[in-house]
Amino acid sequence: MDSQPSSIVPPGAPGYTDIHSGDWIDRFVPAAARPYLRLARLDRPIGTWLLLFPCWWSIALAGGLPPDLWLMALFGLGAVVMRGAGCTVNDILDRKFDAMVERTRSRPIPSGQVSVRQALAFLLFQLLVGLAILLQLNLASVALGALSLVLVFTYPLMKRITWWPQAFLGLTFNWGALLGWTAVRGDLGWPALALYVTGIAWTLGYDTIYAHQDKEDDARIGVKSTALRLGAASRAWVGGFYALTAAGLAVTGWLTGLGAWFYAGLALAALQLAWQTADWKPDDQADCLRKFKSNRLFGWILLGAVLAGHL
Repeated sequence: MDSQPSSIVPPGAPGYTDIHSGDWIDRFVPAAARPYLRLARLDRPIGTWLLLFPCWWSIALAGGLPPDLWLMALFGLGAVVMRGAGCTVNDILDRKFDAMVERTRSRPIPSGQVSVRQALAFLLFQLLVGLAILLQLNLASVALGALSLVLVFTYPLMKRITWWPQAFLGLTFNWGALLGWTAVRGDLGWPALALYVTGIAWTLGYDTIYAHQDKEDDARIGVKSTALRLGAASRAWVGGFYALTAAGLAVTGWLTGLGAWFYAGLALAALQLAWQTADWKPDDQADCLRKFKSNRLFGWILLGAVLAGHL
């Protein structure tokens, strides 16, 4: 990666971006709908997986074997919709910043493909779909799900006021750890609370890696992140966040009464986190994205560990 700060260039100019032309959206979706699918990040599903896994882990913890597949499907659809809504809120609030950052300047709003008014209408549509999904759950879950909107709408502002916006992302993205348990059992339990806190540590790790993609642009335009706050010490901090993740998951398994197979799976998941930390190249944007995306594998390993722990 060029060591010099990126200059402000017009939208659509060549440069590092996480939007790739010629993908399934360009091939199969009508042109008028493409910007909205990109606004909801349907072309980049990793964020949906990271939002969904705490939900699935919690459902599996609370319900045992077999897991409630209907609930898991509902949460899967809800994760797609609410991740899209969160990205829409983020892009509306950050449209001026996004226009100045190499990776994000080609997004639908800063590039002019979608107006703010159109984005607001799309946001309302997504929230209504999310509400319809939420109303399929028990009353306690409906109340808890509605409360999450406070985090969804305030998280995008945190990069303006704190060096730790990744912590607020953790509060938001791991809400499903509470919601999944409540959807199964109708109340909150200590394993769900332990999983929620643990998920925040996990998010601090993977989103610090992700933030290193934009650190030069962020420093230039005045946006805060853990990548800038931690600087050259980021690898050690990410290792610490991931160590807390592994320890917190062990505590969660103990609180739930999971068997030995859970800890065997957890050991494998911890190795995946250790590999991320050791092999990560903080100054390589493409490698930052690869390591960030590899957390999907971590999520699947841990889900398998939770299910195996009920045997």
